[in-house]
Amino acid sequence: MKRTTITALAAGLWRLAVHAGIDRILVTSTIKGDLTDPRETISVVEASSHKMLGSHKMSHKDSPSGEAPVEILFVPGSEPPVAYITNMFGGTLWSATWNAEAGDFEVAQIYDFTTEEVGVPLEMYFNEAADRLYVTTAKPGKLHIFDISAGPNEPKHMKTLPAGEGAHHVAITKDEKLAFVQNSLLNLPGMSAGTITVIDLEKQEVVANVETLKNMGLNPNSIVLLPEWNSLAGH
Repeated sequence: MKRTTITALAAGLWRLAVHAGIDRILVTSTIKGDLTDPRETISVVEASSHKMLGSHKMSHKDSPSGEAPVEILFVPGSEPPVAYITNMFGGTLWSATWNAEAGDFEVAQIYDFTTEEVGVPLEMYFNEAADRLYVTTAKPGKLHIFDISAGPNEPKHMKTLPAGEGAHHVAITKDEKLAFVQNSLLNLPGMSAGTITVIDLEKQEVVANVETLKNMGLNPNSIVLLPEWNSLAGH
């Protein structure tokens, strides 16, 4: 595990995941605001002291790999704790598994989205039982469903459903029957459909496509249901 610095951590767009049970924060440092300078690591921080403990590379390529881990999320209730990381420019899904004896994480690539000829994996969501994982890929725009009932490090790909270019955030109903996929990513060319795809999660099929914002010349930036209907989906 190599050392990193707070300066390096703050240089790009970043996301973090906190696990109070092991006193750790995991942080991605993805890219600069102008989408340049992709970083290839996640940083490990001691939550109680904010002390930087090190970093782990999220690529098998030589450095600098040009790959950019973006979203990071702990699998609900996993023991030992496991975090998932989407590698935006690498087109892969990684895991970071807590090793209590070493006091550190062991990282591994656990899925390659390029085998499906899709790229830019972004957001992740879980069902209440934490035996399903949902991942969006923005180019050309898909929602991927994984069975993780055998364990977080053994995801089984179940189905990939079409969404729209720039598939990004997802809102899931409390009864876990419907998912609403927001299709746009930073107004980027080829990733700005401006639509919302409605998916029946029980039947695992697309049931509607909402074009209201697109027809107004607008792009949805994020999506969430009102509290009465919204599932946190592991967030």
